Amino acid sequence: MSEYGMVLDASTVRFERVLPGPIERVWEFLTDPVQRSKWFAGGPMEPRAGGKLELRFKHRNLMVSDEPVPEKYKDVTDKGFTFHSEVTRWEPPRVLGFTFSEPKEGIPPSEVTFELMPEGKNVRLVLTHRRLSSRGEMIDVSGGWHVHLDILAARLEGRMPPPIWTTVAMLDKAYEERVPK
Repeated sequence: MSEYGMVLDASTVRFERVLPGPIERVWEFLTDPVQRSKWFAGGPMEPRAGGKLELRFKHRNLMVSDEPVPEKYKDVTDKGFTFHSEVTRWEPPRVLGFTFSEPKEGIPPSEVTFELMPEGKNVRLVLTHRRLSSRGEMIDVSGGWHVHLDILAARLEGRMPPPIWTTVAMLDKAYEERVPK
């Protein structure tokens, strides 16, 4: 199993990770705002399909070192940003889906689905991000999900997460080569 996202079609990328369980603990890291903020984005979530989800990104809080922040990410690192999303699937503790981006004129928001499957003491997480509007968006979200899933794995394993921006720079180059033109 590769840690890199797999392009399924021109608008869909999928990631798989095997994480330490139990499944309820991984579910908590996906749905509890405090636990989610440790690896991705905090913010309240109404626990039901059709519920509101506010994703509050504060990348500065995820940084574990004083690594330099690339210029293009300085504003979002220091100030943060928020997506207003909607829960599209709520099937505890196995499936969580939500819209990911703010709607743009004529372009529906993309959608993320997490699927969790027990594997002994571990949990297989499958993340699928659909309805990506362009190759550039796929490259961007692929590097982002990759690093955020690395942080999630580190948090669940009780180890130090990787440096965000050094990893993102490496992943941007890797996904530029991996995502078909």
